[in-house]
Amino acid sequence: MPRSKSKRRRYQSPPKKKPKPSPTWVGVLILLLMFSGVIVIVLNYLGLVPGTHSQATNLYLFVGLGLIAAGFVGATQWR
Repeated sequence: MPRSKSKRRRYQSPPKKKPKPSPTWVGVLILLLMFSGVIVIVLNYLGLVPGTHSQATNLYLFVGLGLIAAGFVGATQWR
């Protein structure tokens, strides 16, 4: 008796391997970058950073935002 089409086996590719989980230090580094960025920005607005006020404000603000952005980039790669 012939087999029906629904019972025929179709080729299935092998399942993809799961990527390895990230080491523990990656998560710590992400949090460290984000918190240090926030601390730099807060210290900047409190006026506790060295340098002339108008120039230091922009420089430290961009450094803080850069640290936070680096933390987000690391978070997108974390498994």
